Amino acid sequence: MGAFLTLFEDSDNLFPAYGFGARIRPDNLVSHNFPLNGHPENPFCQGIAGVMEAYRYALQTVTLHGPTNFAPIITQVANLAQQTDDGSQYYILLILTDGIICDMPQTKAAVVNASRLPISIIIVGIGAADFSAMEELDGDEIRLTSRGRIAERDIVQFVPFDDFVSLTSVMDTKRQLARAVLAEIPEQLISYMRSKGYKPRNLTRKQSHKKRTELANNNAGSVHVGNSHTHSRHIQQPMDSPSAPPFDF
Repeated sequence: MGAFLTLFEDSDNLFPAYGFGARIRPDNLVSHNFPLNGHPENPFCQGIAGVMEAYRYALQTVTLHGPTNFAPIITQVANLAQQTDDGSQYYILLILTDGIICDMPQTKAAVVNASRLPISIIIVGIGAADFSAMEELDGDEIRLTSRGRIAERDIVQFVPFDDFVSLTSVMDTKRQLARAVLAEIPEQLISYMRSKGYKPRNLTRKQSHKKRTELANNNAGSVHVGNSHTHSRHIQQPMDSPSAPPFDF
């Protein structure tokens, strides 16, 4: 997992990390939208070590449970992105999953709704599950539709992790995986900016940090352990069936 997170490190190195597909204490209800670190008021983790610590904590405090639903977390991050739909920030939702998606109609609707917002979604499929539904969400060949509505942009990138584990070296695996994970982000970001008529801004580091801190303070109660995990990042312009075992990272 660290290999994924290093792709999104920035100056503050904070990652809001969430889980879904698990029963949560004390009510033992299934949740598809909970902070891995157990702190709804502050889901942010400090760096890769912080995310891994939160992941281990979640495995000790929740009970894995199906189904595998993506719509709640996508909607959560989309709502967050909508609050800064002014071209100053761009969000990346990274979902790691080894489960077959169970709420495809709702997920398609959530993606179509999010396609007008400053957000990209990267789904990494781990293991040998049937990930054909993820390919449909990717929308590279045919633009995703839901209930008669067409996505304004292609915002999903699906990457099958197992395609990279047999490469000749660890460094080669990391390099090729990074290339695949980030392949569509530049075009997706530019397509959003162009669709809104936004142009690059020359924000100072101090201004960027201030906007990021305000956003974190105002929205810290957002969302994702089960067999899936999500990590949400936002880029500031100068401009994630649970009957499967936990991931072995």
